Amino acid sequence: MEHRSRALLLAATILALGIVLGGYLLGDGLLRAKRSDRAVTVRGLAERDVTADLATWTLNYAEQNVDSAAAQADIARDTETLRRYFAALGFPADALTPAGAGVSHMMNNGVRTVTITQRLQLRTTDVARARAAVARQFELVRQGVQLQEGSGMAYSFTRLNAIKPAMVAAATRDARAAAEQFAQDSGTAVGGIRSATQGYFSVEARDGEGGGYGVADTPFKKVRVVTTVEFYLR
Repeated sequence: MEHRSRALLLAATILALGIVLGGYLLGDGLLRAKRSDRAVTVRGLAERDVTADLATWTLNYAEQNVDSAAAQADIARDTETLRRYFAALGFPADALTPAGAGVSHMMNNGVRTVTITQRLQLRTTDVARARAAVARQFELVRQGVQLQEGSGMAYSFTRLNAIKPAMVAAATRDARAAAEQFAQDSGTAVGGIRSATQGYFSVEARDGEGGGYGVADTPFKKVRVVTTVEFYLR
């Protein structure tokens, strides 16, 4: 009987210890889970000034005459003028390529006129030389080439993939700095990254709208990316 009582007492003691230990572990687990839910979401910004590495100039020009053959001869003369113009500036012959042509007829006071339009495209990675060509374009007008609306130069930045990794890293560092400031103000510390989302890369005119440029009109651009990062707090 005494042996049985001791066995029951031992079992009750073990059970009580198990309940206490289980309660402790459960409470500690809930506390750790609660701590793991503490996080802050911030945004990080990275910007970089870049210069376009590709210039494209589509030149639209036209000639009008009552005689179709004469209009064609005038267009041929303009094309040769353009080729000489770019050759004199140091562009290779293959920098210029035909980009289309059109013919239209119109009756005016009983007289039929023919208008021939032609497009040549300059495509070059020599952006500085391209800018010089645009700056002197009125020489073409003085030589009789009638440049039409839409004959603007477009500048592009094509090396975005080369700078993406460094910019994402910079944006993440900026986000961590914001999280650390938040943690300092709240008396906590920043842990690892819980989740992160990379925003879209944008390429804008460096001087913004106030500079009077559209993004394609200037070789000076600003690349921008915003990342959203959630950090653990501990």
